[in-house]
Amino acid sequence: MSDNASFADRVVAAGFAAGWKLVPLLPERPTAAVFRFLADRIWRRRGRSVSRLESNLARVTGLDVGSRELRELSRAGMRSYFRYFHEIFRLPSMDVEEIVRRSHVIGAEHVHTTVAAGRGVVLALPHMGNWDQAGAWLVGVGHPFATVAERLKPESLFRRYVAFREGLGMEVLPLTGGDGHNFATLAIRVRRGGVVCLPAERDLTKSGVEVRFFGAATKVPAGPPLLAVQTGAALLPAILYNVGDDWGIHIHEEIPVPAEGTRKEKVAAVAQALADVFEKGISEHPEDWHMLQRLWLEDLPR
Repeated sequence: MSDNASFADRVVAAGFAAGWKLVPLLPERPTAAVFRFLADRIWRRRGRSVSRLESNLARVTGLDVGSRELRELSRAGMRSYFRYFHEIFRLPSMDVEEIVRRSHVIGAEHVHTTVAAGRGVVLALPHMGNWDQAGAWLVGVGHPFATVAERLKPESLFRRYVAFREGLGMEVLPLTGGDGHNFATLAIRVRRGGVVCLPAERDLTKSGVEVRFFGAATKVPAGPPLLAVQTGAALLPAILYNVGDDWGIHIHEEIPVPAEGTRKEKVAAVAQALADVFEKGISEHPEDWHMLQRLWLEDLPR
């Protein structure tokens, strides 16, 4: 790592540390306005991340790149993204009752009834809305869960993020650098009737499962569909979005595992069905989809 990259990582880590310490001590509306201002400032510069967001949103909505409509949508997207950061700094100081009250949930019964029957649940989510708030809601209504976290740089930021999520009641497994048995651990959790939550619409590794998504090929993580196929856990897609100052969570019905076919064929079918649900949810709430990276295979450098 270069000295400049290392310095930038330390600055980001210091910013997050300050955010978790200071933002809860300040009035909510003024700090929210500051984060909107920062979002607008970055949006106006139209750097690489904003350009990629607009390219992704153009594919999702059919809007022309460079059009006024797409630019307005990308500004709303950046505001939603920065709202997420503002909210995670406040979440540790919020009462669980307030988080549950302000969460407008469709389909919560799919989790409640499945767990009550002694069967495990795999909640699969795209990068939308506020997934940490959704996790706090899930814990608040009686379902602590396990998840996997990307190992951020520097290590101090990763540890702080893990501590933040564990403080909300999550069990956090590192994506890399752990004991290497994440899938086995998650399988044990759901086989015992527990809940697992996993991001599920972007995985450009060799282990990703190729699907059609908004008319083009991409790869999604194999973990969620593979857990459903191998353990019999219920795979429930969840769409997250903002509702005014509150949050929306739409938990869809279980994606069935085909009765016939090889394991690979079953995983591929489940992954495609999951992508189809995500496609519909993102189409309904494109401004809350935080995809500032390359996603489709044809957009990747050779």
